[in-house]
Amino acid sequence: MTVHFIGAGPGAPDLLTLRAQRLIASCPVCLYAGALVPREVLAHAPADARVIDTQHLELDEILAELQSAHERGDDVARLHSGDVSIYSAAAEQMRRLDALGIPWDVTPGVPAFAAAAAALGRELTIPEVAQTVILTRYSKRASAMPAGERLADLATHGATLAIHLGAQAIDEIVAELAPHYGEDCPVAVVARASWPDEMVLRGTLATITDNMHAAGIQRTATILVGPALAPDGFRDSHLYSHARKRPVRRKS
Repeated sequence: MTVHFIGAGPGAPDLLTLRAQRLIASCPVCLYAGALVPREVLAHAPADARVIDTQHLELDEILAELQSAHERGDDVARLHSGDVSIYSAAAEQMRRLDALGIPWDVTPGVPAFAAAAAALGRELTIPEVAQTVILTRYSKRASAMPAGERLADLATHGATLAIHLGAQAIDEIVAELAPHYGEDCPVAVVARASWPDEMVLRGTLATITDNMHAAGIQRTATILVGPALAPDGFRDSHLYSHARKRPVRRKS
């Protein structure tokens, strides 16, 4: 028996990986993260599977379901939105499973920031503009940020920022970033990336707050900030440059 932690992707059901689909179809038990996982993904579960929405459950209740499945010898598909490696609250479940001696593994998924970049049609790492992407969140109602990871601290790097869980605090985010990036720095907000009701807003640190308030975006959005979001003004990469030395190809 194994608990399979599965990244269910950002929302679009066809962004589920083939491995994830196979595991879901093979598991008699499926726990999923409420409104963040579409019904089409759950449709891959066996017709007689025990399917449980965890959005209103506490950690102990979730672990009780996993332990019961272990006692029955039933594999579990534990679905988390996006990718399991960031903001999934999976680590605390894994720690409990280790203590109980219940085996588990992880199947990665398409993260929300990648789906947001795809919606924008933008690469987040641009030659000589930004070669670093910082994934972070804004500490509004959730647990406190560790020392040195305040948004203003991260902004000193000038890298591309992908900010999760910050839509309700856009005014505060802009106030922290503007002194470092400048008010004309490009910003994009992608709400419900890859879902049918996806919404994309573009602007600058000077305009994005009004744009978001006008659109009524308050949650489930990724905020991308940085000069890499500009559509032009950068040099070609070295990867495909004529000046790059390449190995001589042998004639077939």
